[in-house]
Amino acid sequence: MNYRSCRSPAVALLGVVALLAAACKGNSGSDPSGSPAATNTAAGDVSLTGSGSSFINPLMSKWVAAYQGAEAPERKVKINYQSVGSGAGIKAILDKTVDFAASDAALSDEQLAKAPNKILHVPLTLGAVVITYNVKDVPDHLKMTPEVIAGIFGGEIKTWNDARIASVNADVKLPATPIGVVYRSDGSGTTAVFTNYLSTVSAPWKTKVGTATSVKWPAGTGANGNAGVTNQVKQTPGSIAYVELAYALENKLPVASLKNRAGKFVEPTLEGITAAAEGASTKIPEDLRMPLVDAEGNTAYPIAAFTYALVYEDNADPSRGTALSSFLWWAIHDGQKLGPGLHYAALPPAVVAKAEAKLKSLKAAGKPLLTGK
Repeated sequence: MNYRSCRSPAVALLGVVALLAAACKGNSGSDPSGSPAATNTAAGDVSLTGSGSSFINPLMSKWVAAYQGAEAPERKVKINYQSVGSGAGIKAILDKTVDFAASDAALSDEQLAKAPNKILHVPLTLGAVVITYNVKDVPDHLKMTPEVIAGIFGGEIKTWNDARIASVNADVKLPATPIGVVYRSDGSGTTAVFTNYLSTVSAPWKTKVGTATSVKWPAGTGANGNAGVTNQVKQTPGSIAYVELAYALENKLPVASLKNRAGKFVEPTLEGITAAAEGASTKIPEDLRMPLVDAEGNTAYPIAAFTYALVYEDNADPSRGTALSSFLWWAIHDGQKLGPGLHYAALPPAVVAKAEAKLKSLKAAGKPLLTGK
């Protein structure tokens, strides 16, 4: 089952409403002040637009439906989120054509310098990038070491019965089937997380390919979005890919057990994802930009990641700024309860406290947007 195809009718209707409203305003994505175009359907109504990460899309869809249903009747907040990939979301927030972006990759210093105003990173949830595959008669949780993963995605390991895979899977009969790598063709935070992991555990990968939302892959075929990659794997015998955990599990695809920094083979469980974040929580810098790959700890899953909300510290519109900050505050508190059911781990308390501090610094015309928190 594909999350993107199973959004509630309410969420689908929101997308239609937002598109119709945008059409009525013409082709411009922003008002004369340079802020994203507002879509107010009635007095007191506020419409927010967001775009970016497909990694968080299943959870974001759930959040949007739940939050809009819980909002007080005196202020109706409509949220239209487009799952277009972190790269496109980053471009949209830098261009100020959306109220917020979601990204699994933190902005670089260079990107922050290009922003017209200060952008903050607010952690929203924790997820895992997993290795999924489609190989006949090969069971779930095939063991993989960092060297094997780098070898496969680097195009050096070409068949499933390669000795380097077989050496850590003595109890599995591996076929001589060719390996077909599938990667993200769009600018992707999932790609940034995965290539950051590979650059951390493999010096050759770091030198030859590196880390980015989009890289030149040594081997394989591209597909768009986590959903597109997942569908490609389902349809292609012998294939392998990296996707967000929810997409693999909801499509009933197997996921690999990965050897972590402590030398333990671990499955991508919520406990393992949380362990990766907890191990790093004391080292998170003030701006909250920090990868969670190759984390310390016996149970830590090695390819975990935050998804960030990227928001401008100072909002030109107090009404929409208040609506946005209130939604994000809800997301890092009540919204966390909806994550585990969709295979996202809740933020650790230490990270929530840091995210709260960021949200309390949001303002409009110099005045704080969140009061009484």
